[in-house]
Amino acid sequence: MARPAKFDRGEAVELVMNEIWRHGYESSSVKALSEKLGITRSSFYNAFGSRRSLFKEALDLYFSRSPDRALATATPDISVPKLFTRTFREVCRVRAADREARGCMAINSVAELCNVHEELGAVMADAVLGSLSRIERLLERGLARGEIDADTDLRATALALQNLLIGLNVMCKVVRKEEDLWQAAATTLKGLRLLDET
Repeated sequence: MARPAKFDRGEAVELVMNEIWRHGYESSSVKALSEKLGITRSSFYNAFGSRRSLFKEALDLYFSRSPDRALATATPDISVPKLFTRTFREVCRVRAADREARGCMAINSVAELCNVHEELGAVMADAVLGSLSRIERLLERGLARGEIDADTDLRATALALQNLLIGLNVMCKVVRKEEDLWQAAATTLKGLRLLDET
């Protein structure tokens, strides 16, 4: 079967993103993805190069839509506690609204690929460590602007926030109520003195 004339790369990457999100990278073989896309294996390789390359493209698409993307794109005018509060609230909302309870594609992939798949495990480790660095930079900004207590241990707080984010993205697979997820997040944010209650 030849590649359809109306093959849309953007739609294909989105379909693959959702397949990997649901079933994982290893279960999303070239054969399975080719069949889902309605193309031959040779058309798959011609279009995407490799399954690893396509995974990275799908991951980039996922990150552009992830509910915590505000931590990477926030404008400087928002206070850091308000940014964390809004972002974690949005994570709880989006995860609870997902009827398939897929959690986070990135965190699912961390669990599947880190320390197992040399290339993609490193990609996922870099993604988590990059998120951790962004959180730490935001905390530094908040500290410099007097929005965070001067005695805050920035590294420990960044690790706690990253851990909270990972935890919510796993827990949402079984704890389905938004308010339950938010109660867990808000309790942690309050304990870290980062909950904006205005």
